[in-house]
Amino acid sequence: MKELNRITPLPKSHQITWYVCRGLLFFWGVWGMMHGYTSEFIQACFAIIFTHLWDLFQLLGGKSFIVRFPFNLQTMLNVFICFSCVVGTTVNTRTTFEYIDIPEHIFGGYMACMGGFFLADIMQGKKNPIKISVHAMFSLCFSVTLLVGWEFYEFTMDRLYGFVMQHGQAPFSKGLTDTMADLMLGAGGAIFAMFIGAFTRTGLIGKNKKEVRKKYKADRESYKAYKAMLYAQNRQNEL
Repeated sequence: MKELNRITPLPKSHQITWYVCRGLLFFWGVWGMMHGYTSEFIQACFAIIFTHLWDLFQLLGGKSFIVRFPFNLQTMLNVFICFSCVVGTTVNTRTTFEYIDIPEHIFGGYMACMGGFFLADIMQGKKNPIKISVHAMFSLCFSVTLLVGWEFYEFTMDRLYGFVMQHGQAPFSKGLTDTMADLMLGAGGAIFAMFIGAFTRTGLIGKNKKEVRKKYKADRESYKAYKAMLYAQNRQNEL
């Protein structure tokens, strides 16, 4: 992890991916506006802004904890935004295909849970070792909260602007089914990411498994010794 007062260099492969996603969003928004879909142009503008989150926070010079999030998480977010807008919105509004939401919500839940893991790492700091169970539960709750917030957004857009993100023009039961299916798909992706994140941090899977597992065990032993020392000091003070 880079120091907070330094700007993390972005690899070329990620940089190209970001530019491609932004370019696709731009042309999709312009095409929509030229064909009378003003809402798509507005959606594209907001989407492009969100693809610049990592860049914007880096400009703060390391004064925000957000810069400690890895750039590959922003890459996942950019790909997700691009796919959801360019592919998902287009398919939903111009075709009768009803299953494009499935990969969107699964990947959205997965990505949110991974973000929750990194957020837990940042909040816990370096003094304590990684508590995988706490991180796993936090990341799952964090991602499910974001999923619920997204359903709030869909409901609001349907009611205020006449969108059909929750099949608002369909019978009530179909809209409810769509909402619950979205939440379950997102939660499924989040649970999968929770196990992937936990297993990676304990060295069960991923690169350099032996080194990660060795460091994880050493951190736990060090923390146990630290807690034992504090307990002994407290007992001595009481006496």
